[in-house]
Amino acid sequence: MILKGKRYKHEEKTVYGTLRNALNGINYTFSTEINFKIHILIAFLVIISALILELSIYELLLCVLLIGLVLAFEVMNTVVEMLVDMVMPKYSPLAGMIKDASSGAVLLMAFTSAFIGLVIFVPKVLLYLGL
Repeated sequence: MILKGKRYKHEEKTVYGTLRNALNGINYTFSTEINFKIHILIAFLVIISALILELSIYELLLCVLLIGLVLAFEVMNTVVEMLVDMVMPKYSPLAGMIKDASSGAVLLMAFTSAFIGLVIFVPKVLLYLGL
């Protein structure tokens, strides 16, 4: 089935409108989720460290990719939480498990990113410190 027209009140079918809607979603996540703010701070520190330690272009690109994945997972976790709250406004053990599983996906991505980051950064930091 092809849907025509707007699916919700503020949706716009223009490039500018869809970009604005996407940025609104990211802004909502930033304003409501402390973990998203923490991920942004860590991302900033990773990029600054990458520049100071002169990572290769491939190492830098891998860091940027991992940052993007962690942030995207966090946004999707926010979506899952909002959908569960909308569909199941009353307490439900199943709703809790759904939210926990979604949060677990973010945690797995963050741990994976941190491990890869350590593999990239530890040798560079040791070399930078002359150890």
